[in-house]
Amino acid sequence: MATSKIKTLEDFIKVHAILLAASGIPSSLYPQLYQKLSTENFDGGNFFGIESCEEFDNKQRKLIFTSDYMEKESQIFLIDHAWTFRLSDARKQLLEIPGLAQRMASLMCVDLDVTSDLEEVNTESENGHGNITRRDVEEIIEREIREAQDKGSDDVRWLELDELDIDDATLCSLDLSNKFPNLVALSLYGNKLQNPEIVVREITKFKHLRALWLNENPVLQSDGQMEDTIVKEVQGLEIYNSHFTNKFSLWALGFCGGIYDKDNAGCFDDAVHPLESVTSLDLSNRYIRNLLIETFSPTELPSLSHLNLRGNPLDQNCVTDLLKFLKQFTTLQTLEVDIPGPLGRSAVEILEFLPNLLEFNGVSASIILETGKHVIDSALQPRLPEWTRDDSLVDRVVSAMWLYLMTYRLADEEKIDETSVWYVMDELGSALRHSDKPNFRVSPFLYMPDGKLASAISFTILWPIHNVRKGDECTRDFLFGIGEDKQRSARSTAWFHAPRNFFIQEYEMYKQQLSSRSSIPASPYVETSSPASLTRNDGAALRVYTDVPHVDDFLTRPEFVLTTDPGDADIIWTSMQVDEETRKATGITDRQYINQFPFEACLVMKHYLADTVQKAFGLPEWLQPTYNLETHLAQLIGDYTVRKRDGHDNLWILKPWNMARTIDTTVTSNISAIIRLMETGPKICQKYIERPALFNGRKFDLRYIVLVRQIRPLELFLSDVFWVRLANNQYSVDERTLFEYETHFTVMNYIGKLNHMNTPDFVKEFEKEHNVNWLDIHQNIKKMIRAVFESAAMVHPEMHSPMSRSMYGVDVMLDSSFKPKLLEVTYCPDCKRACTYDTEAIVGNKEIIKGKDFFNFVFGCLFLGETTHVTPL
Repeated sequence: MATSKIKTLEDFIKVHAILLAASGIPSSLYPQLYQKLSTENFDGGNFFGIESCEEFDNKQRKLIFTSDYMEKESQIFLIDHAWTFRLSDARKQLLEIPGLAQRMASLMCVDLDVTSDLEEVNTESENGHGNITRRDVEEIIEREIREAQDKGSDDVRWLELDELDIDDATLCSLDLSNKFPNLVALSLYGNKLQNPEIVVREITKFKHLRALWLNENPVLQSDGQMEDTIVKEVQGLEIYNSHFTNKFSLWALGFCGGIYDKDNAGCFDDAVHPLESVTSLDLSNRYIRNLLIETFSPTELPSLSHLNLRGNPLDQNCVTDLLKFLKQFTTLQTLEVDIPGPLGRSAVEILEFLPNLLEFNGVSASIILETGKHVIDSALQPRLPEWTRDDSLVDRVVSAMWLYLMTYRLADEEKIDETSVWYVMDELGSALRHSDKPNFRVSPFLYMPDGKLASAISFTILWPIHNVRKGDECTRDFLFGIGEDKQRSARSTAWFHAPRNFFIQEYEMYKQQLSSRSSIPASPYVETSSPASLTRNDGAALRVYTDVPHVDDFLTRPEFVLTTDPGDADIIWTSMQVDEETRKATGITDRQYINQFPFEACLVMKHYLADTVQKAFGLPEWLQPTYNLETHLAQLIGDYTVRKRDGHDNLWILKPWNMARTIDTTVTSNISAIIRLMETGPKICQKYIERPALFNGRKFDLRYIVLVRQIRPLELFLSDVFWVRLANNQYSVDERTLFEYETHFTVMNYIGKLNHMNTPDFVKEFEKEHNVNWLDIHQNIKKMIRAVFESAAMVHPEMHSPMSRSMYGVDVMLDSSFKPKLLEVTYCPDCKRACTYDTEAIVGNKEIIKGKDFFNFVFGCLFLGETTHVTPL
């Protein structure tokens, strides 16, 4: 690589050859790119303008081409990076760098209420909506009665009492059922109702109620049975909290069709066909499970031309029945429905069945049929940033940033960075919205003016890939290069509200499949036993070849002698992966004992470990729900969606397949973050143990050493000593702590203050703190560890090798009920990187295993058949 300052275009191309090739930038634009990079020419403002998207309440911006015309691949533009960071530093930078949080909040459109707070407070005061009293509510009710009388009626049929601070006592005192016996619709949205018994008692007094809104009341968090009781007791209730009940009929349909509202609540003796004039019907997100009812028919809706069915499970109807039913609506011209969803997985198939449709999910039917497009991304509603008034700008930015982030990883000729760099493009670049058919492309680029990585300046490069004209929106493909073979539709959920019923179905099928596996039968084979104690025919000491310094230093038993020639050794103890190439290069034969088992990746690689356990035991209690994001993203999204729907905790931990020391490991409850983090390498996503057992308020885990003599039959030994690893900070699941390494992780060998504890002291203090018997806990841990290796033996019998012996680390955590949970299995030939090898200091139990005797003990168990200081499993 060049070491002097770049002076010519030829120098630029030579130094940046790999980057240029990877970026996809057309070679015809290299001269223009070099000129702009070398002069830092940001001229995008001459060609583009930024506009707010009013249709999304200004929570999103778009980039508009303002020049007259630009031919594809004719121009190239530099986009600056407004914020660059390592993920663990994100919150810290937002707190400490002046103006950063404010700029990011503005760029991400999460500051919309900040400058208007005072204005809104004044407006509330003027309108009398601050510190609302019971008398205020009574005045509103009296006003409603007067308005009804002015219209010639003494009967109020529709009552809206939203955000009036009505609590349980106030609701009772208002005596609404006696004042409004014929009430059809009642909204108590955004009040302070808390007691489900009181709410049920008051609501069920209304005999003619057809719609009830209790949204945003605390009572909804406290009782899951309240809805069932209200719907059962109020016979005619068709809408509950914006969802249709299973009793929905003409009234609910009329409400969604704009027929029934506050000015026309509907009569009990409705006309024969009250919905005959309805042309457009929006039934989106009504949680309709059965559409095939008598009142929803071409007879009742003879003029229906537009129908929106998004966000409904329709799980009581099969695809064929639904399509045949919709075909009866001969006037239907436009349809919106989830794809994949209750009408099938393909827009093309739906359109072929419903040939009268002119538009599907906002796209011309003819275009869909011509291109064969399944209408995934372009038909989905964008996932807009969400926040509350109480959230700080930093909290808002951390939540919203996943809609804007891009990433790269630094590498030079010597190594690749272990952690990725994330960045946010400037206001111009961040205004580029997604399109399946984009007219622009972007790529990160590191410009090295001195020819060295140390001098690199990061930019994003923007260029047109289609001709654009004045007024065109400029778009890019957020998932460039990612097709359905890489789960494109599922990954689009990071930015769009995808059809949740599809993901829920995928999850439920997957869960059912796993639940059916209580265990699998072991593969038929003849069990063969290997000798527990190895001896040479000549009676000499066993020759050991090792590249592990600690074995070289501390293996002192007379039964073993070290050799520097691997071909001369009886035992190979190595940190290398021994494959066929290694054997050929070193002269290792299949007659030498080796500290590795074939296919042991099924244990030590996290995605294979989960797959192995799930194939053997399905969903054992000791393995948290775990998904390989490269293959089961849709199922994970379904699980996440069900948990969110049911109000369960939704914190997850993402772990790279095969990296140690918690590198690139993240804890988050943000589904966009989970999906976007796939971009930094293959990962598993595992349900976080939100309520672990704590020690003095801190999180901890346990590292056990398992010695494996053979797989067939399975012969395991558990070291009597385990390592206790403690987090440094008090445990918390507050969102603001999720980036704090020393709160959520316990491996402090490389980050933070090392915090291990003497094993006997830990056991004594833990028993005292929690009033438990550690032996009971230990028994469960032993059963779990045995099951882990049994699963490998059952699912992968090819692991068996009579010439293999090995040592593994098994990491265990306890939940708040003191039940063990498997974290991971590690291959540790020297136990240094995994266990911080200072055995005397960490174990603090010199009479069991002294530091210098550790490998004497390990080799004695594995190769001499000794069982001192170990427990057979």
